[in-house]
Amino acid sequence: MLHTRLTICLGISTVLSAVACTEPSPTPSHIVSRIPRQRIESSAIAKVGYSKRRHILEIEFVNGAVYRYLDVSATVYRDLITAESKALFYDSSVKRHYRSVLIRSRQKERASMESTE
Repeated sequence: MLHTRLTICLGISTVLSAVACTEPSPTPSHIVSRIPRQRIESSAIAKVGYSKRRHILEIEFVNGAVYRYLDVSATVYRDLITAESKALFYDSSVKRHYRSVLIRSRQKERASMESTE
């Protein structure tokens, strides 16, 4: 009886450890954005949105890709919106500076993926 309980406990412990060690998907398919985005003048960026409450910056690129950047201050958002070159500001101050999540892939990639299904 003790041996059976010990075996069950070890099995449960192994399963819980395996679940705890798995990493979340870098591009979860269940993310739905409710952050409104405004059009901006840029060669690379089509629209930008920001949540003051959640400190989330969303950028929609001209190729159709949408990325969500986490823990972005309102100052960075304001500086992006007012930058003379939004693309240069993005490259120097946002890209690789904040954790990001892909919300939507490039339109070209999506079209080719849909045609192969």
